[in-house]
Amino acid sequence: MTDTPEKTETLDYSKTLFLPQTDFPMRAGLPQREPELLKRWAEMDLYGQLRKVAKGRPKFVLHDGPPYANGNIHIGHALNKILKDVVTKSQQMLGHDSNYVPGWDCHGLPIEWKIEEENYRSKGKPKPNFKDSAAMVAFRKECRGYATKWLNVQRDEFKRLGVIGDWDHPYATMNYAAEAQIARELMKFAANGTLYRGSKPVMWSVVEKTALAEAEVEYEDYTSDTVWVKFPVTSPSPRARGEGRGEGASLGETPPHPALRADLSPQAGRGDLADASVVIWTTTPWTLPGNRAISFSSKISYGLYKVTDAPADNWAKTGDLLILADALAESVFKQARVVAFEKVAVVAAETLKSLECAHPLCGLGGGYQFTVPLLDGDHVTDDTGTGFVHTAPGHGREDFEIWTHNARALEARGISSTIPYTVDENGAYTEQVPGLVGKRVINDKGEKGDANEAVIQELIARGRLLARGKLKHQYPHSWRSKKAVIFRNTPQWFIAMDKDIADGGAAKSGDTLRARALQAISVTQWVPPAGQNRITGMISSRPDWVISRQRAWGVPIAVFVRENGDGSAEILVDEAVNQRIAEAFEQEGADAWYMEGARERFLGSRANEDWQKVDDILDVWFDSGSTHAFVLEDPVHFPGLAGIHRKVDGGQDSVMYLEGSDQHRGWFHSSLLESCGTRGRAPYDYVLTHGFTLDENGRKMSKSLGNTVEPQKVIAQSGADILRLWVCATDYADDQRIGPEILKNVVETYRKLRNSIRWMLGTLHHYKRDEAVPFDQMPELERLMLHQLAGQSAIVREAYAAFDYKTVIASLANFMNTELSAFYFDVRKDTLYCEPPSSLTRKAALTAIDIICDAVLKWLAPALSFTADEAWQLYRPDGEPSVHLTLFPEGLEQYRDEALEKKWVLVRAIRRVVTGALEVERAAKRIGSSLEASPMIYLPEQIMGDLYDVDWAEICITSNAMVTLLRGNDTPPADAFRLPELADVGVVVEKAQGKKCARSWKILPTVGDDPEYPDVSPRDAQALREWQALGLAAS
Repeated sequence: MTDTPEKTETLDYSKTLFLPQTDFPMRAGLPQREPELLKRWAEMDLYGQLRKVAKGRPKFVLHDGPPYANGNIHIGHALNKILKDVVTKSQQMLGHDSNYVPGWDCHGLPIEWKIEEENYRSKGKPKPNFKDSAAMVAFRKECRGYATKWLNVQRDEFKRLGVIGDWDHPYATMNYAAEAQIARELMKFAANGTLYRGSKPVMWSVVEKTALAEAEVEYEDYTSDTVWVKFPVTSPSPRARGEGRGEGASLGETPPHPALRADLSPQAGRGDLADASVVIWTTTPWTLPGNRAISFSSKISYGLYKVTDAPADNWAKTGDLLILADALAESVFKQARVVAFEKVAVVAAETLKSLECAHPLCGLGGGYQFTVPLLDGDHVTDDTGTGFVHTAPGHGREDFEIWTHNARALEARGISSTIPYTVDENGAYTEQVPGLVGKRVINDKGEKGDANEAVIQELIARGRLLARGKLKHQYPHSWRSKKAVIFRNTPQWFIAMDKDIADGGAAKSGDTLRARALQAISVTQWVPPAGQNRITGMISSRPDWVISRQRAWGVPIAVFVRENGDGSAEILVDEAVNQRIAEAFEQEGADAWYMEGARERFLGSRANEDWQKVDDILDVWFDSGSTHAFVLEDPVHFPGLAGIHRKVDGGQDSVMYLEGSDQHRGWFHSSLLESCGTRGRAPYDYVLTHGFTLDENGRKMSKSLGNTVEPQKVIAQSGADILRLWVCATDYADDQRIGPEILKNVVETYRKLRNSIRWMLGTLHHYKRDEAVPFDQMPELERLMLHQLAGQSAIVREAYAAFDYKTVIASLANFMNTELSAFYFDVRKDTLYCEPPSSLTRKAALTAIDIICDAVLKWLAPALSFTADEAWQLYRPDGEPSVHLTLFPEGLEQYRDEALEKKWVLVRAIRRVVTGALEVERAAKRIGSSLEASPMIYLPEQIMGDLYDVDWAEICITSNAMVTLLRGNDTPPADAFRLPELADVGVVVEKAQGKKCARSWKILPTVGDDPEYPDVSPRDAQALREWQALGLAAS
C-alpha cells in the first residue's frame, strides 16, 4: 500500500482513505521555529510552571558550575550547558523537582586584563595605582561593568540552546550577597585555625604579576638551559668528625671492590672527599643563587669517580674527583667530554649525610659563604641527572618540603633554615642575590631574561661548571598568558590540609581538611566512576591550599593581622569586626574593603591596636568553591532552592555538580575543600564529568588551525536541537568530536527521528480517544509493539537515571527507525489507510500508536527539547501546555509478553527470508512493488507451532501468500530462496493472481466480486460503503 492511491472516473479514492495529515512539517526549519518556541516558553513562564507542578517532590538540584563572564560561548560551553539541561529535564520527568539556577564566575585576572587592555594600554593611559583607594574602587567598578555585559550576552546564548532555568535570577560571584558570603566562608577558616600566612614557593606569573593555582597552569613544550655544577666538599659535619658522639663513620660501610680496598681507610677516604665535589644537574640555572642544600637518596648507589683523561680546554679537568650516582656516571662524563675516568671508591649513604659543601658561587659579591648540607630525600632518583638534586627551598615544592622537614635539625647544626626571597614579582633578582641583583629570570613579555646566562658565566669563572646543554621538555605555563611561570618564594595565604580543625574552639586529633575531604569523596557518587580515583589521588598528595592572589578584582582576604616578628602573623578573630565587614559587603559589595577609611570603619574601637588590613584578594577558585554557601543555602535570594534536605542528612534530596573532567583539580576540588573545611562534608551527592571537545580528527580546536566549530553558526544553519542531539548521542564521559561530517550524520539521524514522529502525528489525526481498544482486545502485532515499548521504557528510564544519554538516543533511534518505521508502520499502512472506519484492527493500531507517540515524545523531550515540544502541541493540544511539564510514562510494564516476543522472533526471521526473496525478484525486474507478488513459503512442520494464524501476506506486505508444510525429510524446492541463518525455510515468489484493486492496489482474484464497486476488493468495497453511509470523507 502506498501513500498515493489511484483515481477513477467516478470516484477519487484518496478521499476515502485515512491518509496522514499533520501541520508538523517534514523540513524542520529549526533556526526559525526554535526562537518562536523560546518566546512561547517565556510567555507561558515555563520555568515557573515547572516549579509549580513539581512542588512537594524530592529535589534533584544540578548546581551550576559557573562559566567565566568573558566573551561569547564556545562549543565546550554549549556541550556543558546542554548536558546540564538534559540532566535537569530528565530528572524532572523522572519525578523530581529539578530546579536549575544558572550562575557566573565574575572575578579574576582575565577581566582585569581586558580592562587594562581596552581602557588603559590601548589608549596609552597608565595602569591605575591600586594603592590609591579611589583608583582601586573605580577600577573594580570597571571590572564589574565588563562582567555584567558578558553575563547578559552569554545568558542569551545559553537560552538559545533551549536550556530552561531561572535566567531572571541567576547567581554571580560578584553579587553583593555572594561577596559577603564568600568573606564569611573565609572567616570560618580563620576561626577554625586552618587559615595562615606562610612563605612558600608558588607558581608565579611574571606577566600577570600573581600566583597561580594548579588549575590555572598548563604544560607546554619549553627549551631550558641545563647545567652540571660542582659543589666542592668542605668537610664532614661535626657529628661525622666525631664531635657529636664517638668516631665518625667511614667513607664506605659497604665492602668495596678488592682493587679499591687499600684506599678506603677512614683517613684516606676523608682526604679523597675533601678534594671532591658533589655534582648536581638542573634545568633552572637561575635558581642556583637560592640553593641551600643538596638532596640525595639512601636508596641509590653512589661512588667517588676520578677523571683520568680530559681535553686541556675542558671544564672537567684530569684529576677531578666527583661524587655521582653509579647508574649515571657514564652519561655525566659523556656530557662533560671526559675521555677516561675510574671509580675510586664507594660512597655510602651515611657518609653523604655527614658531608657539607660550599656554594658554587661562594664569594660572588661577598655572598654565598654558607654551608650547603646534604639531605636524604625520597624524591631523588637515578633516572636522569647525577643522582643529586640541587635544592632551592624558595623555588620548588619538593625542595621546600625537604628543607622545612629538616629545619630543626639544620638549626641544631648551626645552619640557618631561613628561606631567602631571591626573585621579586617582576622576575628580577633581589638584594638577597649578591653580585646578580636586577638580573631577570623572565621579562615582562614572558620571555627568558639574562639571569640564566649570568649565573652560568659566574660558574665558569669559578671553575664550578662541569657541562651545559639544552633540554626541550614540558614546562608549566599560565593558561591565560601562555607564558612560562616560575616557582618563587612569596608570602601567601594558605588553608592547612593537615592541621586539626578547631570547630567551636576544640580540635579533634586527626580531624583535618585532608581527612574530611577523603571521607567525603568515598560517599559521593562519581559519574564516570574513574573520577573518584582521580580526585582521591589529588587530595591525597596535594599541598596546603594557596588561596591568595596579588590582584585587584576579587573578594579580598577580609582579615586583619598582627605581625609576630618571625614572618608569621596573628589573625584577628572578632565576631563584631567580622559582622561589620559582612554587612558592608551585603550593602556595598566587596569594594567597601578598599574604600578610604576602611580599616578604621571595620575595626571600630580596635582601630588603635596594631592590626593591619590585608589587601590580597581570594583566588577565584575559593569564590566558586563557595557557591554552595551563597546559592544552595540562601533561601532569600534563591527561594526555589529553599529546604534542600539531602539524603546524607536523612532526607530525599540530591545535589549534583557537573563540569568538564579538568574540574577535578578546579571547581569540584575547591568546592570539596571549602565545604569540608566549614561543614565537614562535600557539598554534592553526585559529580558528573565530561571530556573535552575536539575536532573530528581528534585534534584540539584552534583558530590558527581553522578547525573550530562555533555553536552560533551551527544553530543558525541547522538549529539548536542538532547540537543537543550531538551532545546526547556522543559518549560525553570521553573526549567528544565534532565537525562538518559528524554534524551531517547527526542531521541525518535527526531527520529519521523527525520523520517517524511526523508519520505518527499524521496518522493520529484520525484517532478518537473514545474509540481506544483495550490491550487484551488488540491483535498480536499491536501487543508485540507495546511489549517492545515496555522494553524501551525500562532501558530509557534506567539510562536517564544513570545519566547515560547515549544509550537513550541509540535505543530510541533503533526502536523508531527499525521497529517502527521499517517494520510496524510499513506493515500497518494498509490497515490504517484502507480499513473501514469500523475496523477494530485499525482502531487498535491507532491506540497503540497513540501510546507509542506519547512515550516517544516524552522520552525525547530532554534531548530534542524544541522538536518534542513542537510535536507535543500538535499531538495533545488539549493536554499539558508543554511536554516538559509531563512525567515519563509509567505503567508500560503491563504490556510485557515474553511468550509473544518469542513467537514473533521466529515470525520476523521467516519474514526476512520472504523479503530477501522479494528483493531478488525486484532486482531481476520480475516484479515491481511487493504487492505484485504472492510468495510460497516452505516451512518445516516442527517449527510451525502456533504460527498457523499468522497472516503472511499482511506481514510481508504482499497481495497474497501461501504456506507449504514440509513434513519429515521434505525440503524446499531447489530454486527456493533461503538464508543461511534459517536454511530449512525456503521461499518461491510467484506473481499475484487477479486484478489490481483501484483503492488499495492489492492484486486479488476477488476484485470485482462486489457489483456496486467492481474495481475494488470486497474489503475496500465495505470501507466505501461505510464512508457512503456516514456521508463522510476522511478528515
